[in-house]
Amino acid sequence: MKQKTNFDLYLEEQLKDKEFAERFRKAGEAWDVSIQLAQLRRRTGLSQKDLARRVGTSQQQISRLESPSYEGHTLSMLRRVAEVLGARVRVAIEKEKHSRSKEVVHEGSRKRTA
Repeated sequence: MKQKTNFDLYLEEQLKDKEFAERFRKAGEAWDVSIQLAQLRRRTGLSQKDLARRVGTSQQQISRLESPSYEGHTLSMLRRVAEVLGARVRVAIEKEKHSRSKEVVHEGSRKRTA
C-alpha cells in the first residue's frame, strides 16, 4: 500500500470540515469541465483563439471556460463550444448520498422528496 504524503494527511483532516469538503467537491466539478474542454480543444488541433473565432466569442472567454476556478459556464455556451469541437454536452444531476429529505409544496399538495 502506498504511504500517505503529508498533503494526503492534511487533505484528509481538512475534508472532515463539511464546508471545506463541499467547496472541494464543487472545485472538482469545475476542474473536470475545464480539463475536458481543454483536452478536446487540443485534440482537435485548435488554439483558444481559433476556437473562439469559430464559436463567435473571445479568446479570453475560452480561457475562462478552461480555467478550473471559473464557475460561470452556461449550457448554451458549452453547447456552442461542443458543436464546434464535434462533441455534445451531457449534464447529470445526481442525488447526494447523504442528503436530507425536504418537503416541497406543489399544486397545493405536500410531497415528500429526498
